[in-house]
Amino acid sequence: MTIRIFHASTPAATLLLAAAVDAGCFTGPGRRMLLLSRTGPAPEAVADVSETAGFERLRTRFDEVLSWNEAIFPFHPDGWLPRADDAPLWERHFRRAWGLGDERLELVVDAPHAGPARALAQVFAGVPVDVYAEGPRGFGPTGEKIPPLTGTRVRRLLHPELVPGVRPLLLGEYGVEPQTVPAETIGKVIAELADAAVASTGAGLPSVEAPALLLGQDLAGAGLIPAAEEAGLRLEMVRGAAALGHTRLVFAPDPYAPRQDPAALLAEAGRLGVELTVLDTPLPVMADVLLHRLRPALVVGCTSTALFAAARFHGLPVATVGTGLLLERLTPYENPERIPATLADALLPELADADAVSRQRPGAEAGLDGLLAAVGFAMRPKVRPDLRPAAERYLSDRLDGRTWRYFKRRRLASLALPGVVPARLAFLRGNPALRRVARRARALRSGAS
Repeated sequence: MTIRIFHASTPAATLLLAAAVDAGCFTGPGRRMLLLSRTGPAPEAVADVSETAGFERLRTRFDEVLSWNEAIFPFHPDGWLPRADDAPLWERHFRRAWGLGDERLELVVDAPHAGPARALAQVFAGVPVDVYAEGPRGFGPTGEKIPPLTGTRVRRLLHPELVPGVRPLLLGEYGVEPQTVPAETIGKVIAELADAAVASTGAGLPSVEAPALLLGQDLAGAGLIPAAEEAGLRLEMVRGAAALGHTRLVFAPDPYAPRQDPAALLAEAGRLGVELTVLDTPLPVMADVLLHRLRPALVVGCTSTALFAAARFHGLPVATVGTGLLLERLTPYENPERIPATLADALLPELADADAVSRQRPGAEAGLDGLLAAVGFAMRPKVRPDLRPAAERYLSDRLDGRTWRYFKRRRLASLALPGVVPARLAFLRGNPALRRVARRARALRSGAS
């Protein structure tokens, strides 16, 4: 018998795994174990995925549910890794504690280069691995080099087709083949979850006809921008939706972020003469459930996965706020949120552009594969050196006043990429000796800092 261990740290991940099971992505007899983790700076203060409204419907796809946090307590789930010599001891411990015996195992994890997924891949050495990416981060490069003994075990990358026709970069250095989870199956799971959520929350879900849905996102909590700037983005959502003629607004805070006082939002809505409902339910509600139940006239957000899902799977009009600010402020350049911000900025209309919102006109859809290759190489040149030719082509042909926002001059210069070297000196970029000097200079600069 094969025992599959499915790791998830978010409700969206659990939904995708349930849809993958329903779609027949995991066949053959065996046990399915759902291993939940709570991550972030203070995991004890974060609601568990099992507390999400409707979770009981999702857990029917699995034979049992376990907690990774409890299994490794008191270690922090984001940072804990077993020492190499201790990994066999931990494997024996988990096999005994979880009743795995000597059965054949398979892992289904989110990102084998970080967090609990990395620890699981290290503990269960030699076990086949399937990776999934529920959000736009999967279109970016692997966060760092992963050991070949891990990378060569990954068989496929499961993902929803948030951006049609675009191939994810994640784990491409190991030739891992992407496999989409069918949109129809995801839709059925969302509908099932929405019915269960209504039963769980009762009257907690708003009964507002065709509102503009404003999606909160804990950008400040993730250290991406200051709290004051994020508060400004929320006010911008209210003002922008009102300016487009929407008189009924629903603000959905990130259910897994610390509660924020909505007084400023309510005051701004009152000043503008629009009705604002701030979602506050007894249980956390997934954004996909809100999209399904409310059928909003407009969905507004920054880089939320739900923003892409609203456009792709629910057929709803969407608009972005703050992507330009986020692209400017993200540090370091290889911050994994850069890919979602790039995709949202390039594909989705900006709230302040009424014509683009009404026509649902993408910002810069042409050349998206080249854009992702260029950004991906600039983010992780050591992980994906094979992307250099594509990056050079894109930067030579498409770098202009708009696309410069996706790059930093110092980054391009340090990698000897087009855009900062005059065309008459372009031949120097291919000089191996000069590139070695550039790499040495970067290493010395990093050592000095």
